[in-house]
Amino acid sequence: MTASMPSRTPPQVGVRPRYGVVVLTMGQRPKELDQAICSVLAQRDVEVDVVVVGNGWEPEGLPDGVRSLGLQDNVGIPAGRNAGASLVHGDLLFFLDDDASAAPDWLARLLDVYRSQPHAMAVGGAPRPDYAAARPEWFPPDYDWVFGCHYLGLPNHREPVRHLIGANMSARLDPLLAVGGFHADNHDDMDLSHRLAHHHGPDAVVYEPKAEVHHHVSAQRLTWSYFWRRCFFVNRGKVGAFADMGEAGNLGAELRFGMRVLGNTGRGLVALLRGNRARFLQTQAAAAGLAFAVCGHVVGRIEHAFGRRTPVLTEGLRAQLVSAERSG
Repeated sequence: MTASMPSRTPPQVGVRPRYGVVVLTMGQRPKELDQAICSVLAQRDVEVDVVVVGNGWEPEGLPDGVRSLGLQDNVGIPAGRNAGASLVHGDLLFFLDDDASAAPDWLARLLDVYRSQPHAMAVGGAPRPDYAAARPEWFPPDYDWVFGCHYLGLPNHREPVRHLIGANMSARLDPLLAVGGFHADNHDDMDLSHRLAHHHGPDAVVYEPKAEVHHHVSAQRLTWSYFWRRCFFVNRGKVGAFADMGEAGNLGAELRFGMRVLGNTGRGLVALLRGNRARFLQTQAAAAGLAFAVCGHVVGRIEHAFGRRTPVLTEGLRAQLVSAERSG
């Protein structure tokens, strides 16, 4: 992985920002990227050091004080986040997708968790969908994770969880380094959540749904084709991700999700008899999504057993690299 040399001038001369924000982008959504950056700069009552990581390109035309890190190759989401984490200043690091716009009190609400709960090692908020097209009536609210948003089943108040959502998450720097940063090419948010919970206890990963970002959901992500493919391939890939976690891996959240979906299937039939067509379609789509997820898991287990996994490209993050980048 090679990168262009970023500007190392802090956003304000003579001031070392306390909080680092990494925005990862491939440069394909310039309007949404601009909104994401402006939303971070508009955060209330905080000093931030914002680094925009260009995965396979060099971000240009950024607002004053925002630094860029251009990576020559598209190294993927976790490696891009690791690259940003190695450069940005702050003992608390916040990660935002380039198609997510943060509410003005986003950072303040996440910071309140760290201040009030010293045991919290990672804190995530709720990505709320910002639809580019009408949401289909069949799309089940349990499956909003398909497009990276808060879904039915996640808590509606502050509570420990097994998985944070990568579009809106944060971590303390030292624990992040202790587990080697982000791993797993396509499941880095889940992987980090599990590793931190394993090292620091289940209360170490906290979900604060009041810390909101508005996450763009394209029309393509609301199609049946996208839905079933995500259900299948996400769960196919999770097999290898859990195997790489070792003892840190825990399927409890997935099993509870499956049981909840199955329990709702009968309620869908009752809803149909009462004339609620949309609820019936949602429960049937949820059941189908679960079937695709199980099929993906089985295929993943077979591939893993026969050593046919796709090689993992993400190398993790080392404390020595962070120290060198920050002092460079």
